[in-house]
Amino acid sequence: MATITFKGNPVSTLGDLPAPGAIAPNFSLTRGDLADVGLADFAGKVKILNIVPSLDTGVCAASARAFNKAAENLGGVVVLTVSRDLPFAQKRFCEAEGIKAVVPLSELRDREFGRKYGVEMTSGPLAGLLSRAVVVLNKENVVVYTQQVPEIAQEPDYAGALAAAKAAL
Repeated sequence: MATITFKGNPVSTLGDLPAPGAIAPNFSLTRGDLADVGLADFAGKVKILNIVPSLDTGVCAASARAFNKAAENLGGVVVLTVSRDLPFAQKRFCEAEGIKAVVPLSELRDREFGRKYGVEMTSGPLAGLLSRAVVVLNKENVVVYTQQVPEIAQEPDYAGALAAAKAAL
């Protein structure tokens, strides 16, 4: 269990992020077209999992925009932004923001992602949502970088995640 904060107040997660060197847990998440996808759907690519509580918040929106801008220049890397937002809301957000290089994915049907990746918040006002975290997987789905952002209202370390993704190419 990780302890993070939300506006300075302690919040717990269900577990811990997968350790670097571990094989990433598979998942079933829902795209905007309501198709379910897993790791195999992104085979042969380095994957940045940008995990957020909700795209309908300023910091989550900022991280989606930042990774979108970076992903435009990262051939062979796919950025997956994962939240519990409905796929319709994710799609509407991305269209309104001009986000085209990020794949928004929802836990609409299967809530195991948050449990498998240890990011489901179990206390605090956002309990039930996913914490802010970044996980980078190489082409073989081995975890090469993780960051459990210590304060939910803080943006992730983009430079660290992007450097790990580039090194994994």
